[in-house]
Amino acid sequence: MNILNSLYFSAPEVSLTIAGLALLMVCAFGGDKTARTVTILAVAALFGAVAFTANLFINPAFELGGDAWGGIYRLDAFGSFAKILIYLATIGCLIVTPKFFDATGEYRPEYPVLMLFSAVGMALMVSAVDLMQLYIGLELMSLSSYVLASFTRSDDRSAEAGLKYFVLGALASGILLYGMSLVYGFTGSTNYIGIRAALEGGMSTGALFGVVFVLAGLAFKIAAVPFHMWTPDVYEGAPTPVTAFFATAPKVAAIAIMMRMALDPFGAQVEAWQQIVIFAALASIVVGALGAIGQENVKRLLAYSSINNVGFILVGLAAGTLAGAKGMLIYLAIYVAMSLGSFVAVLMLRNAEGKQVESISDMAGLSRSHPMLALCLATLMLSLAGIPPLFGFWGKFVVFQAAVQADMILLAALGIAASVIGAFYYLKIVKIMYFDEPAGVVEGQAETSRWVVLALCTIFVSPLGFLLTPWLGAMAERAASALFLTI
Repeated sequence: MNILNSLYFSAPEVSLTIAGLALLMVCAFGGDKTARTVTILAVAALFGAVAFTANLFINPAFELGGDAWGGIYRLDAFGSFAKILIYLATIGCLIVTPKFFDATGEYRPEYPVLMLFSAVGMALMVSAVDLMQLYIGLELMSLSSYVLASFTRSDDRSAEAGLKYFVLGALASGILLYGMSLVYGFTGSTNYIGIRAALEGGMSTGALFGVVFVLAGLAFKIAAVPFHMWTPDVYEGAPTPVTAFFATAPKVAAIAIMMRMALDPFGAQVEAWQQIVIFAALASIVVGALGAIGQENVKRLLAYSSINNVGFILVGLAAGTLAGAKGMLIYLAIYVAMSLGSFVAVLMLRNAEGKQVESISDMAGLSRSHPMLALCLATLMLSLAGIPPLFGFWGKFVVFQAAVQADMILLAALGIAASVIGAFYYLKIVKIMYFDEPAGVVEGQAETSRWVVLALCTIFVSPLGFLLTPWLGAMAERAASALFLTI
């Protein structure tokens, strides 16, 4: 019976693994001509995983969650919320991908299979309640990502991005693994419950070093300062659909696991990691904002924007409260839509030869040649800046509100002041599209699938998104509450 329960709780991951292995056989026997078919089947498998996970999330029978596979896997509302975001972001990235590779003819069926396995790794991460499972899920996600970053063989930038990501990712994994070994050595357990129980009575210096190393390794995965150095180069060099994937699904997984680690096993010693998170939050906000100002490549600008937004999300974690965790999840859901929509809009910037347009100056006068595309991109940029009445404002509001409620008024004030800097480069793009003389570079027409994803993201972050605040707030609060059941 325990085996059946474990299989039921982890059914999305099990089904996606089986689907990935089956599609891998299709790749082997069908060749490159099966690429689009494999993509469609992968999207269908992910939609199935979303439906099943959503059912587990809303089912009252699983409100308190449950452990599986001998206590290393936990089904709870927090994990289900994060997995839904991960699967939806992966679906969006897969839908807009095939057309990108048409110009080079390099689209192969291994691409959607790698995305599936990466999604499985991320799902295992966010549901892990044992350090061993966390590391296995992290490596499954990372190994798939390294290949995806260097997927375009004809582009030297892609190979460089993959190599940089691999080297720095291996370093971060080593730091994380060393931290885990210290935590295990000084607590005597790899299970989150055992770690928390051991830390209830106090934290030794060795355990503190372990916590610092674990958070440092996870900070690399979310591209928080000072572990952000890989982000601009990898985002610029990787194929744009892969960059969209890196900015959304893995970001959700890494932030979710950092939340679970900080508030569950390390939740008994909030003071030990709070100062670290406060520094990372403020540094990420400032470095992300200042680093983006001088960028001429839109993908590099969005990379710094990603760093900037991670800083705002970490403000909620610094609060260490239920309100802070709820605010992080709300911001994360909005951020996924804003980031995915922005990269899809970038994908639609093509010149007359069908090549990707990445220079910000080439977007001049876009509102005259492609008014709807310019309108969608401007909406997404203003939402990323947190300008009301767009939905991005609500994400910033809830995390700063949580910081104020936790008596971190100075942190909230500094974060709000620094967010003004970030507004500059978002407004710069809007100004170039609407007020500069047309550059006449963007001429290509986008396919329907990209318009659908872009429209959905734009509508979600528009003022219409505020209609979802009661529903999204209730779902985020239920998910965040799952992290505090042991307190």
